[in-house]
Amino acid sequence: MKLIVDTNILFSFFWKKSVTRKLLVTSNFELVSPITALKELKRYSEEIMRKTTITKKEFGLELSNLQKIISFIDRKNYSNFVKEAEKISPDKADADFFALCLKYSCFLWSNDSLLKNQNKVKVLSTEDLTEILF
Repeated sequence: MKLIVDTNILFSFFWKKSVTRKLLVTSNFELVSPITALKELKRYSEEIMRKTTITKKEFGLELSNLQKIISFIDRKNYSNFVKEAEKISPDKADADFFALCLKYSCFLWSNDSLLKNQNKVKVLSTEDLTEILF
């Protein structure tokens, strides 16, 4: 199953003992995210390193590991879905995630409950996924 992965899930990857990280690493899902999510992780790298107490080198290694798990897609590959996504996304900053969901007709993995306030894309939290899997 293909899942579009929200940035809040990707942030959790850097907590080595998190359930979310375990799901990201061990699931058989095809995981996809917009390239903007990767840029956001880099933009918040200092905060991530501070909160997870990892070094810059460790952050770089973990980011590289994450890129082996997640396919980051350039906007040009789903641009024809962005206008519709902007209409349905409760938060315009998340339109790229919705555009990918529309393109691939799949679910969005996010712990942002606000994103469930629409009826076009099914949004699954980490808790929802663990219930499905286990």
